[in-house]
Amino acid sequence: MRCRRAVGLGSLLGLLLGLFLGSLLLQPATPAFAQGSAPAPGAKPEMRESCPGLVAQNRPPFLPASLRLVALKEFAALKEDEARITYIGHSTFLLESPQRVRIATDYNDYVKPPVLPDIATMNHAHSTHYTDHPDPGIKYVLRGWRDDGKPTDWDLRFADVRVRSVATNIRDLAGGTERHGNSIFIFEMANLCIAHLGHLHHTLTQQQLDEIGRVDVVLAPVDGSYTLDLDGMIEVLTALKAPLVIPMHFFSSYTLERFVQRLSADWEIERAEVPSVVITKNTLPTRPKLLILPGRAF
Repeated sequence: MRCRRAVGLGSLLGLLLGLFLGSLLLQPATPAFAQGSAPAPGAKPEMRESCPGLVAQNRPPFLPASLRLVALKEFAALKEDEARITYIGHSTFLLESPQRVRIATDYNDYVKPPVLPDIATMNHAHSTHYTDHPDPGIKYVLRGWRDDGKPTDWDLRFADVRVRSVATNIRDLAGGTERHGNSIFIFEMANLCIAHLGHLHHTLTQQQLDEIGRVDVVLAPVDGSYTLDLDGMIEVLTALKAPLVIPMHFFSSYTLERFVQRLSADWEIERAEVPSVVITKNTLPTRPKLLILPGRAF
């Protein structure tokens, strides 16, 4: 905030009044966190708070270390501050926690991880994002929509993992809107918050950003058509402020490279040779990075 300086020789009363008003201006503003509150005119929603769950409350000092890329055959035990992310393909990732909890995102009948997950999340924009017949050995199956049209409110705690959901809307086949038809799932493990955007069709409101909380890693659909256009997705990623983004749902090298081109001026771009990466809080990049993991594009 800027304080106005008194100009010229004012009266004593004017000086005292100016000091009084200046002290009011210097008081810190109280942020409006009420649900549904509108941002200031011209302002776009942005991340304001830390991940509100069990982990990622305070980011430790950055250490100059690299993200550790590992081959699938090297699935060794993780340290207590490590999480492993493996890109299976399309919108499916396999996430692993230090206690070996395995999570498959957008679990479906076409693109499956090589091991049975403990937790499976799904969205239902298309059949490549869900299945009606999940393996009965999966302990928890979390659908990203509800049959009654209400928003999902998942908040699952299992071993060293917490899984939350934030509902968003999707376009229906008739061109209308299906309210709460998609869920962004937030996975908390190893002092990290990892967000899977699912089949996101619109930019995020301030309320949705507050419910998501500040995240460390975003798994983002970058096709630019079936989900969000490129401008919309870049707006979402800018608002989320995550230091690491891993692209998914890009169908072809053309659509992936189109997205990379849009980010290349301001983001660091890294192309991995293997589909799996081990991350820790201390190895997160200090500037926004797009990490491209090889995997089945569709």
